[in-house]
Amino acid sequence: ISFTEALQHFQSAELSESRGKARAPGRRGILAALLRCLRGPPRLRPQLRGEQELALAMAQCALDDSERVHMRILQTIYRQLMRSRLGCPRYGAHWEQLGFQGRSSPLPGDIPIPKIQLNPRWSDLVLSQLPQPLPVLHCAPLDVLQHLNNFPFCIMSVNITRMVIQALREERLSRECNRRQQVIGVLNDLYAAAFLRLFRLWKGQHGTIADAGFFLKELELSTKKKPRQLLKSLDAYMSR
Repeated sequence: ISFTEALQHFQSAELSESRGKARAPGRRGILAALLRCLRGPPRLRPQLRGEQELALAMAQCALDDSERVHMRILQTIYRQLMRSRLGCPRYGAHWEQLGFQGRSSPLPGDIPIPKIQLNPRWSDLVLSQLPQPLPVLHCAPLDVLQHLNNFPFCIMSVNITRMVIQALREERLSRECNRRQQVIGVLNDLYAAAFLRLFRLWKGQHGTIADAGFFLKELELSTKKKPRQLLKSLDAYMSR
């Protein structure tokens, strides 16, 4: 499935329950609004609110085994990241090769995809279809895991998605969204930029699983305080 088709599915899907869980920031009091004008990020333009609500709702959309598009997204991620022409079973140890961890499954010995929001998988779809793959994708995940000290690809992906969505919820991306007149495109780029930053930290400091928490804290601070700087680093990388 392409990113465009996956996005069109969510645009046309009934996400009322997810939208209810993912409310955008409401109106603030006069003092809060004044402080925001003086030192806070600008408000998102009204014409972009619908796209913001869609992105927040997608992040709340639970993975549904009975939804064909959800399963196609999973298969595409596996095939793209593993450079495989073949699909894979819904359950199995093969998901550990992409960095998922834990063993709990209806079938003994099998490893299910964790019960996480769909958006991290959608973000992996974004990563796997970049015009110019990030360094972490220049080789298959099996090689990444062997040469980057068990780099927890998918677990880190889930955390990066959480950070990006939180930045959107707190309207820390409003300036860039307003400038580009889009929301989801900015989210995708910030996600990719954060992953690029993570890869460089991990490789440059010879990171291990024990360092994951430290790197995630650094990324969280960057997505919250310096999102534009992250985006510029991605632009520089993609323009090489």
